[in-house]
Amino acid sequence: MLMIALLLGPLATAAPATPLEPDELPKVDRIVVWKSKRELDLMLKGIVIRAYPIALGNHPVGAKRRKGDGRTPEGVYVIDSRTRRTAWHRALHISYPNAGDRIRAKGANPGGDIFIHGMPASFGRKDPVRFFVDWTDGCIAVGNIAIEEIWNAVDDGTPIEIRP
Repeated sequence: MLMIALLLGPLATAAPATPLEPDELPKVDRIVVWKSKRELDLMLKGIVIRAYPIALGNHPVGAKRRKGDGRTPEGVYVIDSRTRRTAWHRALHISYPNAGDRIRAKGANPGGDIFIHGMPASFGRKDPVRFFVDWTDGCIAVGNIAIEEIWNAVDDGTPIEIRP
């Protein structure tokens, strides 16, 4: 737990990007992740309705090429499943790898357990204002309040675009 606190730096509940309460968020039609800005945007009809700080894989520059490289994928995918049975406080599975990812892996195992997930459940209902270190194995991490909001606003089948 101390290690996670050191990775996150000062904590505070992030102010909402809109006047909507979490239970008032509409279902979104797209997720856009900006790796360089460390931001996940929930989109509806081209408008950002909520933005969240994120942490990425521990080697964040460049697209994921193979299992274990510590990179977060880049490309267009979908949210294809979700689980509460995880070490993290909820998780939405991303449909990585696609056919192009398999080709770019050049015969290596491209990996596949890529999720948007919260912090460990024991972390509680806190969200970092920002993440100071990229620490996942290639997933996209958000705070625990954030993953609850995202979970409620995103249906399985929702497209996710992960940009550099």
